[in-house]
Amino acid sequence: MSEAAQTLEGWYVLHDFRTIDWQAWKGAGESNRAAALDSIQSMLAEWTAEEQDRKGSTAFYAIVGQKADFVIMHLRETLEELNELETRFNKSPLADYTKPAHSYVSIVELSNYMSKPGEDPLQNPDIIARLKPTLPKARHICFYPMNKRREGGDNWYMLGMDERRTLMRSHGMIGRQYAGKVKQIISGSVGFDNWEWGVTLFAEDALQFKKLIYEMRFDEVSARYGDFGDFYVGNLLDSGKLEQLLRV
Repeated sequence: MSEAAQTLEGWYVLHDFRTIDWQAWKGAGESNRAAALDSIQSMLAEWTAEEQDRKGSTAFYAIVGQKADFVIMHLRETLEELNELETRFNKSPLADYTKPAHSYVSIVELSNYMSKPGEDPLQNPDIIARLKPTLPKARHICFYPMNKRREGGDNWYMLGMDERRTLMRSHGMIGRQYAGKVKQIISGSVGFDNWEWGVTLFAEDALQFKKLIYEMRFDEVSARYGDFGDFYVGNLLDSGKLEQLLRV
């Protein structure tokens, strides 16, 4: 049996994708629409306050394309808190005009592939900040799930630890070239959802998503051992842009 990679876990993650029932929204009447908008604006303010108190973090983005209209990405200490956030939105006036499109449950994860011998990572403030991050409010988001392949000779889990560590080091060097251009959050989802990891990228320039992911396709970790699910890409929704999105 190959040695399993040890992981560090941080905050739990929920990607909550929704579509808007535009016909129902346009027929709701101005007062009902205003009440729905007020309710989500109030929740946004509360999420911002919780983020400032380091109790979690939330990102809110409009999704481009037909897979969803928006995503709310929550990071919290427990699954119970994520459940409460999801349920509260479902009870809000705006939820009456939305439908669930997709969701993804995971937990922020760091592996020991790149760790230094003898180091206690939990004493490293940089590691703690990566496990419990404040989500950047960059202009754009990109989310996708992925697996490591387990087929025939291309079985990641049959490789030895040293070989996997070498491959991941090469893979990580590509990501470092995009430091300052793309912020990446890896979340583990084995036992939580249908894929093994969720990858969430943030950038001011959406083109950097394409460039980064395309370049990584040529690295052996992705070219030989990576399988990918659907991609979701979108634009930041702040209070003003949300009002503009829902205006009819």
